Amino acid sequence: MKRNRTVFGKGMVFPVLLGLAIAGTLLTAGVPRIWAQGPPPGGQGRPPASPPTAGAHLEIMDGSMASYRVREQLAGIDFPNDAVGTTSAVSGTLVILADGSIDPSSKLTVGLRTLKSDQDMRDHFIQHRTLETDQYPLAVFVPTRIQGLPVMIPTMGQTGFHLTGNMTIHGVTKEITFAGIATFGRDSTAAGRATTDFTFATFGITKPSLARVMSVDDNIHLEIVFKFKRT
Repeated sequence: MKRNRTVFGKGMVFPVLLGLAIAGTLLTAGVPRIWAQGPPPGGQGRPPASPPTAGAHLEIMDGSMASYRVREQLAGIDFPNDAVGTTSAVSGTLVILADGSIDPSSKLTVGLRTLKSDQDMRDHFIQHRTLETDQYPLAVFVPTRIQGLPVMIPTMGQTGFHLTGNMTIHGVTKEITFAGIATFGRDSTAAGRATTDFTFATFGITKPSLARVMSVDDNIHLEIVFKFKRT
């Protein structure tokens, strides 16, 4: 049996090649040139991160909070409970000089009158008997040195740190150290949290004593959730 074969003569070669070229041109004519040029520089159109700097001026932004945590044993309950009070009345600046030291103008302030927990009775006692906020409305922290932060402060990434300074609560000033972690953002922010622990006696304050509270631990856990803007 003979098979049917299609034979291109010499006179047909040029028309066939011309047709293929025209078809290829039509198929690619509608493809945007941007695909040939590649994606725009800088990822998804975001500006590149700023380079690290020696020193920084950091100002507290909205969204920062301070809270205390104290373990207490309530009457009629078989397990301990954590009393937690929180306030968003946090303000101040942290100025780090080019050599990594802290500028003396640095100060962070927490408004104690707005501390709020889940128990109004507890809040009333803490305001009027423990912290006596009518007379001592603020907790003031004046940082004196920082450890763990590179001299060339990054604008991206994360780092741990220890921030030491003088804390004034209830008219008493003591040196304390916060241990924290900070995340640096492309939008010139530094956010994170820092914690420290001390006793009621450290600042001469009285333990809460309520009818429903059988006992209160002597340790106060203080936490600052911060968000700084680099200016």
